[in-house]
Parts: sequence; C-alpha cells; structure tokens
Amino acid sequence: MADDTRPLEKLFAGARLRRLRRERGLTQADAAQALGVSASYLNLLERNQRPVTARVLLALAENFDVDVRAFANESDQQLIADLQEASADPVLHGFELDRLELNELADSHPRAAEAFARLYQTYRETSAATADLATRMSGPGSTLESVRDAIDASQNHYPELEAAAMDLLERSGTRRRDRDRTLAKYLLEEHGFTVRVLDEDMMAGARRRLDFHGRRLLLSEVLPSTSRAFHMGVALANLECGELIDGLIAKANLPGDDSKRLYRLGLANYLAGAIQMPYEPFLAAAEECRYDLYVLQRRFEASYEQVCHRLTTLQRSGARGLPFFMIRVDGAGNVSKRFGGGIMPFVRSGGGCPKWNLYDALRLPERIHAQSFELPDGRRFLSLARGQISPAPAGQPPVLHAIALGCDWDHASRIIHADPLSDSAPQALGIACRLCERSDCAQRAFPPINRKLDVEPHVLGGSPYGFDPTS
Repeated sequence: MADDTRPLEKLFAGARLRRLRRERGLTQADAAQALGVSASYLNLLERNQRPVTARVLLALAENFDVDVRAFANESDQQLIADLQEASADPVLHGFELDRLELNELADSHPRAAEAFARLYQTYRETSAATADLATRMSGPGSTLESVRDAIDASQNHYPELEAAAMDLLERSGTRRRDRDRTLAKYLLEEHGFTVRVLDEDMMAGARRRLDFHGRRLLLSEVLPSTSRAFHMGVALANLECGELIDGLIAKANLPGDDSKRLYRLGLANYLAGAIQMPYEPFLAAAEECRYDLYVLQRRFEASYEQVCHRLTTLQRSGARGLPFFMIRVDGAGNVSKRFGGGIMPFVRSGGGCPKWNLYDALRLPERIHAQSFELPDGRRFLSLARGQISPAPAGQPPVLHAIALGCDWDHASRIIHADPLSDSAPQALGIACRLCERSDCAQRAFPPINRKLDVEPHVLGGSPYGFDPTS
C-alpha cells in the first residue's frame, strides 16, 4: 500500500532500514508487515527512492525498539572518519570531497563506502610496509583492524553469549558474593578441572594456562584476586561454548586464521565479562548509581577496564544502557583496544589529539579524569579517562595503559562523573592532526593532510604549522 504521509525533511535512510531489518533476521515482507507498509514500498525506502515518513518512524519505535531521534540522526561515525581520512590523502587532491558528499555515500551506498575505506586502509598499510618491513598485513586489512571492524559491526553486543552466560550462572548456582568458589567448584564437578594459583616462576610468565593433561586451570599469583573469576569464565567459554563461538566467527567472515583466532579470544573474553557482570543486574546497578565507575568496580569486583568494556556491550533491544565508546592506549599513543567506532570516530593510523585527557591519565593514573570536548564538526562528547597499571613478567616494569570511556554529551546528565563539567565550556579537540583543520592549535604536530603548508619566515603564529584553509 502506498504511504502518502508527509515526510520529515526528506529523511532518506535506506541503508539504516536495510541494516536494521537484517540484524533482526527479517525478510522485506516480514518487516513491511510490522511497519504497516507494503513490501514494494519498503523496497523503495531501502533503495532511497522514497523518504522515511513520520508514520514509518513511529512504527519503527513501536515494533523494533528504535530510538527515533537517534535513528533519524544516525550515521556511522567511524566510517565517515575513515572516508574523510581517505579523501584527504594527497593522491586524491583535486576531488575535494566534502563531509556532505561523504555522508551521502555512507548512507546511500554503505557497502561501497566500506569498500572504498578498506581499499584506502590497505593502500596506506601497503605503502607503509614498503618503507617498513615490520608492518604486517593479512588479507584486505590488518588482522587487528578486521577484528575491530567485526566487533563494531555487531555493536559489541552478542545476545547468544549473553544467553550462554545466564545459562551457565543458573546451572552453576553462581552468586556475586561467592563467585570464585562457585565457579571453581563447577569447573571441578562438570569438567574435572582444578583451579590452582601458582608462583610467577612456575607459570614462566604466563597469566593463565588450561592444562588439559593435568586437568588444571593454572592462574598466576600476579593476577589481582578480582580477575580470577574472569579467567575462570574464559576457560568455561572455551570448554562449553566452542560451537557457539565457532558460529559467530563464521558469521563475521574474517580474512584469515590469525583474525579468527583473535576474534575467538575476544568472544571468550566477552562471555567471561558477562559471567562476571550479568547483564540485568549490571545495567540496573549502573542506572541506580548514575554510572559511577568506582561503585561498579566495587560492587562487581572488577577492574576499571572490565567495567568500561562491559558498559560498551549494553545494547540489548528493550533494555539498552547508554551508548559508550572505549579506547585503550599505551605511553607511545598506540591503540591496543577500541570499541564504539559508530559513536566516536577513531583514527586508524598515526597519533591522536594530545589535548584529549586520555593522555593525562598516563601521567596521573588511578583516578578518573573527566573532560568535555568538541570536535571540529561541532559534536560534543564526554570522556572519562583513567590510567591502569598491570603487572609485567619478572624483571620488567609494570605496564601502564590509559583507558577512556566516553559518550555523546547529550547523555552527560545521567553520569555522575560529568556533574562538575555541567557549566564548563568544552575543550576543542580533533581526531588527529592530519584530519584536524583548527588553525590556532599550539600543539599541532603537522598540518592537515589535505591543506597546503603555508610557511611565513617572518611571522610565528599560534600554531607551529600554518596552512592555507582554502587550499
């Protein structure tokens, strides 16, 4: 049936509708019936030949638990950032693709946009490999990036693993206050594995080892006691959920064996986190304490990193938490973990912005650094960064990482750590120097990649690198 309801400012969202339908496992006919339109009309909507109307948006909210405002304003921020990085490369000088064109490409032809972004990333990595043989490539993208993209594609939420975690908790009778003892008992009674905590010398630098010959789960003494249940959860994920994890790996269509092994580890860790911080109790506690990270750490006996990671996974339909992103870097600025590229775009290569409080956390670890920042396109975010010190093998200094949890500033009023920032102006940040066109930044390391360097020998401006904003 035709839909003559007046459209809302010509909202074309074909890619979003198609992705939503596929995520729910629905045919066009099934989705059309739920939305109260004909299958042919839905086909036109998905091909951007008709704009989305107010009535369709309301039906989406009612039948698919979709936040209408978020859906209407949705764009894949990580994909847009990747496209901006690619279009700014000197090899494309003269095409002058602006953000509007890149948004249209991502919305109208998301697969083509992803292919373009991946092709550019492969080009950059191949160019780097030519100059530096240490750069490793695997298939159409690096091993690590392909796994990160697979996690982002699932919005870092796996209903199958959540269900498996709840089933395991029920069968084992695990409760929060006796979690270690109960899980150790379950491992022994159901799988014949004894949990042993050994000296670091006996572990030879390993933190966890599943000894199938001796039927033992061996944990190093250097692990915090709050991490032992997590590592038991990882062991149980491998012992009980192998087929389930295999199925999720197959769906991800990863490029090589290394990517699949790395993804398997990530999925096992996800399941362990769901055992340590069960979905419903954790979400209820987060809402009750206004996402107080200190409270959540104490209540669920988890590290700052584990709590931050868990908060990025609360995307269950009908019971969603706040949409968070997370990033972890070392002292050299290398990104070793990131989630939520659809919320906050991350640069895939090179350093980030030195004005982000993420780097302050490296200098003053073990306390939360709250910051409000604004990107050049006007979007404002909240960042909660903290340093985390982890033990290293004997003879080596402890490992220091900075971990930032963040979200759109619109959610800041629901987070207790943002209260001191309510009346302060946001810090002006960029994604990275080569993608940032702020001309007055005193900490700029080099000019934007798509702007011509403008050096005036007799004038020193506020930024060490001047550039022509019109070039």
